Amino acid sequence: MFDAKPKARRLGWAVVGCGWVARDYVIPALQGARNTRLVALCDSDAEALMRLQADDAARYTQLSSVLEDKEVDAVYIATPNHLHAAMTEACAAAGKHVLCEKPMAVTPQDGLRMVAACQRAGVHYATAFDQRHHAAHRKLRTLVKEGVLGTITQARIHYACWLPADWTPGNWRIDPEQAGGGAMIDLAPHGLDLLEVVLGDEWRSLTAMVQRRVHDYAVDDGAVLMGQFKSGALGLLQVAYNCPDAYPRRTLEIIGTKARALATKTMGQTPGGSLSLTDAKTGEETWIHLSPAEDRSPFLHQVESFSACVLEDRPQPFPPERDVRLVGLLTQATQSGKAFPPCH
Repeated sequence: MFDAKPKARRLGWAVVGCGWVARDYVIPALQGARNTRLVALCDSDAEALMRLQADDAARYTQLSSVLEDKEVDAVYIATPNHLHAAMTEACAAAGKHVLCEKPMAVTPQDGLRMVAACQRAGVHYATAFDQRHHAAHRKLRTLVKEGVLGTITQARIHYACWLPADWTPGNWRIDPEQAGGGAMIDLAPHGLDLLEVVLGDEWRSLTAMVQRRVHDYAVDDGAVLMGQFKSGALGLLQVAYNCPDAYPRRTLEIIGTKARALATKTMGQTPGGSLSLTDAKTGEETWIHLSPAEDRSPFLHQVESFSACVLEDRPQPFPPERDVRLVGLLTQATQSGKAFPPCH
């Protein structure tokens, strides 16, 4: 008699909004994760939808069709920001778990709607902060927690890119109605989340200065955010759409009384980059090596983590109310930001 072991259950996923992030990172992650299966794709552009490499996935052009698909357990929302709240509510009402791209919402009020909808329906919600799942950042979190860096005094992030108006057809990221802002609302959420996770701390205050310096569109093309954590540590985020890609523009630096940590080329969608520690007494720099098993796609780690929580019936690592708080902080910082002059 053949006694086969039952196959481990995999969570059935749909991706809604199949732009470049979904195409290049989310879909491959769902196809490669141990506890997921990609069952559906949804995008309003039918031609683009058919070009995606996902042979076994159903294709839909309407969210309603995704929600009627009984094979779909969870939905990854990767649409323009202004659609996040209504789509999350619809998914929750249909009993689908939600992993939503950052920013969670354009306003904290929309974020509260999303949380309430998921709680009423008894489904999981998380914001897709892939940066916290990068192997170097996870290692750095452990080093901070173990006290290797000593007392943290400051943390700095530079996360920037070059994003001209014609970067892609229908570039919604520079449309204030669809995006809710520019470089700040698009790039800063990663750093706001990541520093809280790595430091095991919480932002107490945040202010910002924004600019429209290079690109002639209606939203900011650069911003600097400054804040303080509850511990007293200071944080600085520099984000931009006006930084040439050839420049060093993806760094995370944490200053402690025992050591300084520097991560380069770890901010972003891909694995890799480097992490080093500089000793406060000797100035000696030590490189932290990560094994290939650790240094996988941040998106792969992310979808596996979310799916494991659903399948094992345990809470997500961070409550969704925290994500609403971060949206509120960013909104306050936006309102405090200096008005940027027209681009010359």
